[in-house]
Amino acid sequence: MSFEQFDIDLLRAINVDRLKSLDGVFIFITNSGPIIAGLIPLGFILYGLFAKRKDIRGYGYVIAASYLLSVIISNTLKYVVARPRPFTIYPYIEKLSSGGSGSFPSGHTSDAFSVAMAVSLLFPKRSVVIPMLLWAMLVGYSRMDLGVHYPSDVLGGVVIGAGAAYCCWIFWKKKMSRGSV
Repeated sequence: MSFEQFDIDLLRAINVDRLKSLDGVFIFITNSGPIIAGLIPLGFILYGLFAKRKDIRGYGYVIAASYLLSVIISNTLKYVVARPRPFTIYPYIEKLSSGGSGSFPSGHTSDAFSVAMAVSLLFPKRSVVIPMLLWAMLVGYSRMDLGVHYPSDVLGGVVIGAGAAYCCWIFWKKKMSRGSV
């Protein structure tokens, strides 16, 4: 079996055989991706400004940079790769959410993972890491459940989002060690 066949077979199992009673839940989760991904860094930055906490504001900048880097990489790849959405090729895949530009990578997933990973790296406590990564994984799963992404699109989003967060965190750590921040 080829990887492409595995990819569509897994998507078929997730989308076609889904619990339709959970469609509303997964639509809510998928819609939470970009909203939460934008509100978390904004919340840190605003709180840091109002509380006059340079450290908190700095955390917000790291999270925002991770998110923005992820968005730039994902959107660039969407147009370079130009992979058609699965529901446009396979008539049995039911589209339940919006999905306009190219399919690879999943932007919602990369958004969620960039923020979840950045927050997890900044606050490496299980009480932070587990809920953040669980939310990001649910966003990724929801994109397949709702028929707008292949599993490989979601995996690409995970790698891009987590990678962007890790790069920004490393950059920030180096600046902190030099006293530049």
